[in-house]
Amino acid sequence: MTSFTERTKASLREALLDAAADLLPDRGHAGLRMADVAAKAGVSRQTVYNEFGNKAALTQAVALRTAAEFLDGIRQRFETADGLLAGIHHAVVYTIEHARENRLVAAALGTEAGEDLLPLLTSRGEPILTAAAELAAEQYRELEPGLSPEAAALLAETVVRLSLSHLVLSTHSAAEAADAVTAVMEPAIRQFVHNGVTR
Repeated sequence: MTSFTERTKASLREALLDAAADLLPDRGHAGLRMADVAAKAGVSRQTVYNEFGNKAALTQAVALRTAAEFLDGIRQRFETADGLLAGIHHAVVYTIEHARENRLVAAALGTEAGEDLLPLLTSRGEPILTAAAELAAEQYRELEPGLSPEAAALLAETVVRLSLSHLVLSTHSAAEAADAVTAVMEPAIRQFVHNGVTR
């Protein structure tokens, strides 16, 4: 495949993902039609099927791309943080604030049409949770070299799950949620680092 062909294919895929991401907040997964995605992107319906196979795969691809945007923002917060706890705090605040501003995530969390998108964050959210936890664990070890890979992985998964819980059931501001998460994590991090606990 030539470089031009690869760029064209990537551009087409992005256009289809953009179209689907624009439609999903108002229609949800159930109301999304491949024909509407095709029309919005200016291609045939068959082109959408050729690229993604089916509607579920298209919706999943939109969710994973949205997650990648979040992960990039989280990485940036860790890279500029003054220590691990500060990095966790900044990352939790960013995750919750950005989610509330993102039309797709906000729809999944708070609209009837987007309700069927919520499992992508919860019961079918394993790919997103795994990617977020892996990124966080890597950042944790960079900021706190005393953590073993196992400890970093456990702490990261715990923070991701707590963050998702605050996101799905929003009862606090982003800053208050981050305060709560770091308050819970601080003694755990200290124990893992000072006692060399691996699990």
